Amino acid sequence: MRQAGRYGGECMAAGKAAGQTFKDAVIAALPRLRRFCQGLAGNAQDGDDLMQSTVERALARAHQFVPGTRLDSWMFRIAQNLHIDGARAAQRRGHQVPVDELPETMGEDGRVTLEGRSDLAAAQRALQAIPDDQRAAFLLVVVEGLSYREAAEVLEVPVGTIMSRLARARGRIEQVVGRGPGAVQ
Repeated sequence: MRQAGRYGGECMAAGKAAGQTFKDAVIAALPRLRRFCQGLAGNAQDGDDLMQSTVERALARAHQFVPGTRLDSWMFRIAQNLHIDGARAAQRRGHQVPVDELPETMGEDGRVTLEGRSDLAAAQRALQAIPDDQRAAFLLVVVEGLSYREAAEVLEVPVGTIMSRLARARGRIEQVVGRGPGAVQ
C-alpha cells in the first residue's frame, strides 16, 4: 500500500512537470503568436485580444496538443480559427466604425495628414486590404518565417495553395502600396 502511494506521488510530480514544460513552451511562443495575431486582427489592441483568447484556449485544451508536434503551429491554427469565428460574428453584427476614425469636428490640414503617413502604415493598410486567407499565409511565411509546408499544415491546406495565396498577397500588397504594376492610388 505504502509503495503504491509513493509511485502515485511520483506520477503526479511527473504530470506537474509536464504541465510546467507545456506552459513554458507557450510562454516562449508568445512573441511570435503576438505578431501573428496582430497581423490577422489589423491592430495591436484587437491582436492582443486575439492572442489572449488563443492562449486561454490553448491552456484549456492542452490535453489536445500532440507531443512531438510544433506548439507554435498548433497555436497559430487556434488563432486562425478564432479570427475566422470572430469575422463571421462581426458579419452578423454589421460594420462597426472605431471612434478614432470618425470625422473630427474641427478640420485638419489634409496635406499634413497625408505627409505624416509612413511606408509602414501603408504596408499595414495593404495587409488589411487582402483577404484573410492570403493574409494568414503571408504572415506565417513572410513574417513568422515558416516554410510553405509548415504554413500549409497550420492552415490545413495543400502547399500549392499556400504558394498561390502568397503570390496573390504579395501582388496585391505591391499594388496597394503603389510599387507594383497596376498600382492603386
